[in-house]
Amino acid sequence: MLASVSTIQSAIQQTHTPQHTFETKKDLTENLKKQNEDTVKSESSKLTEKAFEQLSKEEQAKVQQLKIRDLEVKAHEQAHLSAAGTLAIGGASFTYTNGPNGVRYATGGEVSIDTSAVNEDPAATIRKADAIRRAALAPATPSSQDQLVANNATAMAEMARTELIQLTQEDKENAIKTKETRSEEEQNDSNKKNEPSENSVSITGSLIDFSV
Repeated sequence: MLASVSTIQSAIQQTHTPQHTFETKKDLTENLKKQNEDTVKSESSKLTEKAFEQLSKEEQAKVQQLKIRDLEVKAHEQAHLSAAGTLAIGGASFTYTNGPNGVRYATGGEVSIDTSAVNEDPAATIRKADAIRRAALAPATPSSQDQLVANNATAMAEMARTELIQLTQEDKENAIKTKETRSEEEQNDSNKKNEPSENSVSITGSLIDFSV
């Protein structure tokens, strides 16, 4: 791969086409843009640090608490999202609190997931309930709401298992009835084959003494 790149670069340098000049200007523009962005970020960081230094100790402690809370909340909701997969409805939503330094920090959040049962498919409902439970308990410290969702998922799975057992039992009973019906039909067919035909004739003979 490196050889190919080197060959292309050598060919471009030998041709000195206008495209080479264009690419150079484009690279310079992107470099300048990146430098400007880095400068803005650096200046913003300096202003934030300066603003933090100007806060009282209580305000600085509050900012630190908000920073920690922000990280916890985002990690918590990301754990839900990662475990929920296709069950998630959209992304995570957050509630924010403005810190003494003027920065907004996430202090609450939620992830919406589909918790409905699968219609007329208890086996699929059981699998879905297990996935819901895993998503609810995915964070390191599940909230009370997370525990409630997990408990509801467990209850949904139990109902689906009961329904699945009933359906399985009904299927077995139907299979037995079908087998019995087929046996009766086969027996009836066998009896019909053994019955004498309407066109058959029964001949009764008698002994005759021919002695003299």
